[in-house]
Amino acid sequence: MADKVVLRQGLRVLGVAIREEPRIFAAAVSASAVYGVMTVGSALVLGRVTDDVIIPAFRDGHTTAGALIGAFAAVFGVALLKAFGVIGRRLWAGVMQYRLQATFRRRVTRQYLRLPLAWHHRHPTGTLLSNANADVEAAWNPVAPLPMATGVVVMLFVAAISMVITDWALALVGFVIFPAIAALNIVYQRRQGPLAMRAQELRADVAEIAHESFDGALVVKTLGRESEETTRFAAASRELADANIAVGRVRALFDPILEALPGFGVLLVLVVGTVRVSHGNLAPGDLVQVAYLFTLLAFPVRAIGWLLGDMPRSVVGYDRVRGVLDAEGEHTYGETEGGDAAAGPARLEARAVRFGYSDDTDVLHDVAFDVEPGRTIAVVGPTGSGKSTLVSLLVRLVDPVDGGILLDGTDLRDYRRGGIAATAALVPQQAFLFDDSVRDNITLGLDLDDAAVHEALRIAQADFVAALPDGLDTQVGERGTTLSGGQRQRIALARALVRRPRLLVLDDATSAVDPRVEAAILHGLRDAGPATVVVVAYRKATIALADEVVYIEGGRVLDRGPHHTLLERSVGYRRLVNAYERAAREDAERELDTDIDVSEAEEATAS
Repeated sequence: MADKVVLRQGLRVLGVAIREEPRIFAAAVSASAVYGVMTVGSALVLGRVTDDVIIPAFRDGHTTAGALIGAFAAVFGVALLKAFGVIGRRLWAGVMQYRLQATFRRRVTRQYLRLPLAWHHRHPTGTLLSNANADVEAAWNPVAPLPMATGVVVMLFVAAISMVITDWALALVGFVIFPAIAALNIVYQRRQGPLAMRAQELRADVAEIAHESFDGALVVKTLGRESEETTRFAAASRELADANIAVGRVRALFDPILEALPGFGVLLVLVVGTVRVSHGNLAPGDLVQVAYLFTLLAFPVRAIGWLLGDMPRSVVGYDRVRGVLDAEGEHTYGETEGGDAAAGPARLEARAVRFGYSDDTDVLHDVAFDVEPGRTIAVVGPTGSGKSTLVSLLVRLVDPVDGGILLDGTDLRDYRRGGIAATAALVPQQAFLFDDSVRDNITLGLDLDDAAVHEALRIAQADFVAALPDGLDTQVGERGTTLSGGQRQRIALARALVRRPRLLVLDDATSAVDPRVEAAILHGLRDAGPATVVVVAYRKATIALADEVVYIEGGRVLDRGPHHTLLERSVGYRRLVNAYERAAREDAERELDTDIDVSEAEEATAS
């Protein structure tokens, strides 16, 4: 039953391929049919040449130039048409396969971009990479042998008719061998199918572990976990290797048998045919024709085996790809435009917002506040209070379960696609930079002159760019590895500012710079305008620069108001910001003590 299910699902996948590329498939199958017919034709021609040219030449002791030229022309003509069939079949089969892979890679990637961040949180990155690469390739691997296998059906049909017309006894031999090959292929698929499916699943596991190791390289090295990660990856790799070896063992067992069956058919044909020739029931040319046909059929018939052999992996790969393409949760959009910088700072409202990453646990509960245009609000709260989740909601990386986020009185869900990105900008705490120049990391494809880029860098206090070897053209390396954390944050801030957002959201985006630079940045944002600013902050000096503070704890807004007012009336808020300040002061004192100890050691060494 499982074999039938795999076969049925595999044929359905092939049906999708044919519907996607019907013209290319038709061209490939036509070329394959030409190849199949000419394969049988070459046997017919060889049989006629044997009877009309070779045997008379041996009998009479001589032949004519016309007979030789005619034989050469017939053999060459059939071979030429067969060659054209091979070229056309392989060319169009390859084009079809690679077009399908490219098409579905683009579809998977576009689906990743459409799906909300909450969906990505539930799926490991390594699995997503495997879906877009290994699974897409596996899904369309059977497309390469598909035209040949289809052409083989034509060839077998023509061959069967040819053998019946030539000699019924030899045809019976063929009708015994061909079913034997088909039966062996069925047994082969039953053994090979589950092993191939398991190997495909393990490929995704290996990709996932590799991605985690590369992405967490800093953690792995700083904590000395290289050997443990190597062991973890080695275990998964060995499991994948064992699965692939199991696949290879089955293939190594069945391949020789599949190769031997047509050869056995040739021997049987020669034995039966020789007896019939000796009794005058069969012409020598007919025997040569059928025997040669058997030798030619061995390789094409294997194409059906290749097709069936790739089906289990194809089914698994296509199901995994289809799981992404059918995923629900895509954002819906309205018709409201965005991005009109001339409209001035945006008004922001949060109305009874509730959100949770799972159905039974809420991160935010009935969060409500508003921010007047042009004002700066600081969101303050202990770790795990929901600040970063709120930030994601403010720029619609995720949608609330209940309530809504309004920008200029319009729910974010009513903006057109791209409207929010043209109106609001988020600068996260972990600044991501591409392996590109400083300029390209800031513009990200926008057509902006260097004056606008320099102005954004000035506001972001990123004057260090001028001192880089190539200025704006300096390559920052993968993830900006050639820059410090504070430098990366300021370039990320400039990236947001250069777009002139009407709402700027900073998720602790200046944590890696010193307080003096952070204060200069916030003052610059206030002077540059026009933008409403929401900043997740920890430092008391930073919080004090905001017009108002929203204090969140346990996913709820416990209080809001000016910084000095909250210090007086909210015990939890006062304890939190004083704790942050005390921790920062202790860190500064430790750094100072370290510098003093180093200086004293240097003086002692010098004396």
